[in-house]
Amino acid sequence: MPAVTRVVLAEDGVLLREGLTGVLARFGFTVVAAVGDAAALLDAVTAEDPDLVITDIRMPPGFTDEGLRAALELRAADPNRAVVVLSQYVQAEYAAQLLDSGDGRRVGYLLKDRVVDVADFVGALRAVVDGGTVIDPDVVRRLLRHRRDPVAELSPREREVLALVAEGHSNAAIARRLTVTEAAVGKHVGNILAKLGLAPTDDTNRRVLAVLAYLRSNPET
Repeated sequence: MPAVTRVVLAEDGVLLREGLTGVLARFGFTVVAAVGDAAALLDAVTAEDPDLVITDIRMPPGFTDEGLRAALELRAADPNRAVVVLSQYVQAEYAAQLLDSGDGRRVGYLLKDRVVDVADFVGALRAVVDGGTVIDPDVVRRLLRHRRDPVAELSPREREVLALVAEGHSNAAIARRLTVTEAAVGKHVGNILAKLGLAPTDDTNRRVLAVLAYLRSNPET
Protein backbone atom coordinates (compact mmCIF):
# COMPACT_ATOMS: atom_id res chain seq x y z
CA MET A 1 0.00 0.00 0.00
CA PRO A 2 1.35 3.48 -0.80
CA ALA A 3 2.45 5.69 2.09
CA VAL A 4 -0.58 7.88 1.48
CA THR A 5 -3.83 6.25 0.33
CA ARG A 6 -5.95 8.51 -1.88
CA VAL A 7 -9.66 8.19 -1.13
CA VAL A 8 -12.88 9.26 -2.80
CA LEU A 9 -15.62 9.41 -0.15
CA ALA A 10 -19.35 9.45 -0.95
CA GLU A 11 -21.70 10.24 1.95
CA ASP A 12 -24.76 12.48 1.76
CA GLY A 13 -24.66 13.43 5.45
CA VAL A 14 -22.49 16.52 5.76
CA LEU A 15 -21.45 15.96 9.38
CA LEU A 16 -20.55 12.30 8.84
CA ARG A 17 -18.72 13.13 5.61
CA GLU A 18 -16.63 15.77 7.36
CA GLY A 19 -16.06 13.52 10.34
CA LEU A 20 -14.87 10.62 8.20
CA THR A 21 -12.59 12.94 6.26
CA GLY A 22 -10.96 14.02 9.51
CA VAL A 23 -10.61 10.47 10.84
CA LEU A 24 -9.05 9.26 7.59
CA ALA A 25 -6.58 12.14 7.57
CA ARG A 26 -5.41 11.19 11.07
CA PHE A 27 -4.52 7.70 9.86
CA GLY A 28 -2.58 8.58 6.72
CA PHE A 29 -5.36 8.68 4.14
CA THR A 30 -5.93 11.64 1.86
CA VAL A 31 -9.53 12.34 0.85
CA VAL A 32 -9.11 13.74 -2.65
CA ALA A 33 -12.86 14.15 -3.12
CA ALA A 34 -15.79 14.07 -0.68
CA VAL A 35 -19.16 14.07 -2.42
CA GLY A 36 -22.83 13.71 -1.53
CA ASP A 37 -24.41 11.73 -4.35
CA ALA A 38 -23.74 8.79 -6.66
CA ALA A 39 -23.32 10.82 -9.85
CA ALA A 40 -20.68 12.97 -8.20
CA LEU A 41 -19.00 9.79 -6.92
CA LEU A 42 -18.63 8.40 -10.45
CA ASP A 43 -17.31 11.72 -11.73
CA ALA A 44 -14.81 12.00 -8.87
CA VAL A 45 -13.46 8.49 -9.41
CA THR A 46 -13.00 9.23 -13.12
CA ALA A 47 -11.20 12.47 -12.33
CA GLU A 48 -9.06 11.30 -9.41
CA ASP A 49 -8.48 7.55 -9.96
CA PRO A 50 -8.23 6.98 -6.18
CA ASP A 51 -6.66 4.05 -4.34
CA LEU A 52 -9.90 3.49 -2.40
CA VAL A 53 -13.58 4.34 -2.76
CA ILE A 54 -15.78 4.54 0.33
CA THR A 55 -19.49 4.97 -0.29
CA ASP A 56 -22.78 4.97 1.52
CA ILE A 57 -25.72 3.12 -0.08
CA ARG A 58 -28.67 5.48 0.19
CA MET A 59 -27.95 8.84 -1.39
CA PRO A 60 -29.73 11.45 -3.51
CA PRO A 61 -31.83 11.63 -5.51
CA GLY A 62 -33.86 8.57 -4.51
CA PHE A 63 -32.21 7.57 -1.23
CA THR A 64 -32.57 3.87 -2.11
CA ASP A 65 -29.48 2.08 -3.43
CA GLU A 66 -27.71 4.70 -5.56
CA GLY A 67 -24.36 4.33 -3.84
CA LEU A 68 -24.33 0.55 -4.05
CA ARG A 69 -25.26 0.59 -7.73
CA ALA A 70 -22.46 3.11 -8.33
CA ALA A 71 -20.05 0.78 -6.53
CA LEU A 72 -21.14 -2.07 -8.81
CA GLU A 73 -20.59 0.15 -11.84
CA LEU A 74 -17.10 1.04 -10.65
CA ARG A 75 -16.22 -2.62 -10.04
CA ALA A 76 -17.62 -3.62 -13.44
CA ALA A 77 -15.40 -1.03 -15.11
CA ASP A 78 -12.37 -2.03 -13.02
CA PRO A 79 -12.69 -5.28 -11.00
CA ASN A 80 -9.47 -4.34 -9.17
CA ARG A 81 -10.95 -1.07 -7.89
CA ALA A 82 -10.83 -1.06 -4.07
CA VAL A 83 -14.36 -0.29 -2.84
CA VAL A 84 -15.81 -0.29 0.67
CA VAL A 85 -19.53 0.15 1.20
CA LEU A 86 -20.23 1.77 4.57
CA SER A 87 -23.91 1.87 5.38
CA GLN A 88 -26.65 1.32 7.93
CA TYR A 89 -28.41 -1.07 5.56
CA VAL A 90 -27.95 -4.40 3.81
CA GLN A 91 -29.31 -4.37 0.26
CA ALA A 92 -29.43 -8.08 -0.53
CA GLU A 93 -30.32 -7.57 -4.19
CA TYR A 94 -26.97 -5.99 -5.02
CA ALA A 95 -24.73 -6.85 -2.06
CA ALA A 96 -23.89 -10.38 -3.23
CA GLN A 97 -23.07 -9.03 -6.70
CA LEU A 98 -20.68 -6.50 -5.20
CA LEU A 99 -18.99 -9.07 -2.96
CA ASP A 100 -18.70 -11.47 -5.89
CA SER A 101 -17.15 -8.92 -8.25
CA GLY A 102 -13.45 -9.22 -8.99
CA ASP A 103 -13.34 -12.65 -7.34
CA GLY A 104 -14.36 -10.98 -4.10
CA ARG A 105 -11.03 -9.21 -3.64
CA ARG A 106 -10.43 -5.56 -2.72
CA VAL A 107 -14.00 -5.08 -1.59
CA GLY A 108 -15.70 -4.50 1.74
CA TYR A 109 -19.20 -4.14 3.18
CA LEU A 110 -19.36 -2.62 6.67
CA LEU A 111 -22.31 -1.50 8.77
CA LYS A 112 -22.01 1.94 10.35
CA ASP A 113 -23.68 1.04 13.62
CA ARG A 114 -21.33 -1.93 14.12
CA VAL A 115 -18.13 0.09 13.78
CA VAL A 116 -17.10 0.44 17.41
CA ASP A 117 -13.34 0.89 17.10
CA VAL A 118 -11.68 3.42 14.78
CA ALA A 119 -8.45 1.44 14.61
CA ASP A 120 -10.33 -1.69 13.53
CA PHE A 121 -12.21 0.33 10.91
CA VAL A 122 -8.98 1.78 9.53
CA GLY A 123 -7.44 -1.69 9.55
CA ALA A 124 -10.37 -2.98 7.50
CA LEU A 125 -9.88 -0.21 4.94
CA ARG A 126 -6.18 -0.97 4.66
CA ALA A 127 -6.90 -4.68 4.28
CA VAL A 128 -9.16 -3.93 1.30
CA VAL A 129 -6.57 -1.66 -0.31
CA ASP A 130 -3.98 -4.40 0.15
CA GLY A 131 -6.12 -6.92 -1.74
CA GLY A 132 -8.27 -8.37 1.03
CA THR A 133 -11.99 -8.73 1.58
CA VAL A 134 -13.85 -7.44 4.63
CA ILE A 135 -17.49 -8.31 5.28
CA ASP A 136 -19.42 -7.56 8.43
CA PRO A 137 -20.73 -10.91 9.77
CA ASP A 138 -24.22 -9.41 10.04
CA VAL A 139 -24.16 -8.71 6.29
CA VAL A 140 -23.41 -12.38 5.65
CA ARG A 141 -26.21 -13.53 7.95
CA ARG A 142 -28.75 -11.26 6.28
CA LEU A 143 -27.70 -12.40 2.83
CA LEU A 144 -27.98 -16.04 3.86
CA ARG A 145 -31.57 -15.49 4.97
CA HIS A 146 -32.41 -14.44 1.40
CA ARG A 147 -31.08 -17.65 -0.13
CA ARG A 148 -31.86 -21.36 -0.19
CA ASP A 149 -29.64 -24.19 1.03
CA PRO A 150 -26.46 -24.06 -1.08
CA VAL A 151 -23.82 -26.42 -2.31
CA ALA A 152 -25.25 -29.91 -2.64
CA GLU A 153 -21.88 -31.65 -2.71
CA LEU A 154 -21.01 -30.49 0.80
CA SER A 155 -21.86 -32.88 3.60
CA PRO A 156 -24.26 -31.74 6.36
CA ARG A 157 -21.32 -31.28 8.73
CA GLU A 158 -19.39 -29.28 6.11
CA ARG A 159 -22.40 -27.03 5.56
CA GLU A 160 -22.63 -26.54 9.32
CA VAL A 161 -18.95 -25.62 9.49
CA LEU A 162 -19.25 -23.25 6.52
CA ALA A 163 -22.25 -21.53 8.10
CA LEU A 164 -20.16 -20.87 11.20
CA VAL A 165 -17.27 -19.63 9.04
CA ALA A 166 -19.78 -17.27 7.39
CA GLU A 167 -20.60 -15.87 10.82
CA GLY A 168 -16.93 -15.03 11.32
CA HIS A 169 -15.94 -17.77 13.78
CA SER A 170 -12.36 -19.04 13.93
CA ASN A 171 -11.54 -22.75 13.73
CA ALA A 172 -11.05 -22.82 17.49
CA ALA A 173 -14.43 -21.19 18.11
CA ILE A 174 -16.13 -23.59 15.69
CA ALA A 175 -14.51 -26.54 17.45
CA ARG A 176 -15.93 -25.34 20.77
CA ARG A 177 -19.38 -24.82 19.26
CA LEU A 178 -19.48 -28.29 17.68
CA THR A 179 -17.63 -30.04 20.52
CA VAL A 180 -14.99 -31.45 18.18
CA THR A 181 -11.24 -30.98 17.90
CA GLU A 182 -9.75 -28.00 16.13
CA ALA A 183 -7.93 -30.45 13.85
CA ALA A 184 -11.30 -31.91 12.80
CA VAL A 185 -12.59 -28.43 11.96
CA GLY A 186 -9.43 -27.73 9.97
CA LYS A 187 -10.02 -30.89 7.97
CA HIS A 188 -13.62 -29.90 7.27
CA VAL A 189 -12.54 -26.42 6.16
CA GLY A 190 -9.91 -27.95 3.89
CA ASN A 191 -12.52 -30.24 2.34
CA ILE A 192 -14.89 -27.31 1.84
CA LEU A 193 -12.24 -25.21 0.11
CA ALA A 194 -11.28 -28.14 -2.11
CA LYS A 195 -14.89 -28.91 -3.07
CA LEU A 196 -15.50 -25.25 -3.88
CA GLY A 197 -12.42 -25.24 -6.13
CA LEU A 198 -10.54 -22.55 -4.23
CA ALA A 199 -6.84 -22.66 -5.03
CA PRO A 200 -4.38 -22.22 -2.15
CA THR A 201 -3.91 -18.50 -1.49
CA ASP A 202 -4.06 -16.32 1.58
CA ASP A 203 -5.98 -18.33 4.19
CA THR A 204 -8.18 -15.42 5.27
CA ASN A 205 -9.21 -14.66 1.71
CA ARG A 206 -9.91 -18.33 1.00
CA ARG A 207 -12.37 -18.42 3.89
CA VAL A 208 -14.06 -15.26 2.63
CA LEU A 209 -14.19 -16.62 -0.90
CA ALA A 210 -15.73 -19.84 0.44
CA VAL A 211 -18.54 -17.80 1.97
CA LEU A 212 -19.00 -15.94 -1.32
CA ALA A 213 -19.16 -19.25 -3.18
CA TYR A 214 -21.74 -20.42 -0.65
CA LEU A 215 -23.87 -17.36 -1.43
CA ARG A 216 -23.24 -17.51 -5.16
CA SER A 217 -24.41 -21.11 -5.43
CA ASN A 218 -27.96 -20.23 -4.32
CA PRO A 219 -30.61 -18.88 -6.66
CA GLU A 220 -32.78 -16.10 -5.32
CA THR A 221 -35.90 -17.20 -3.47
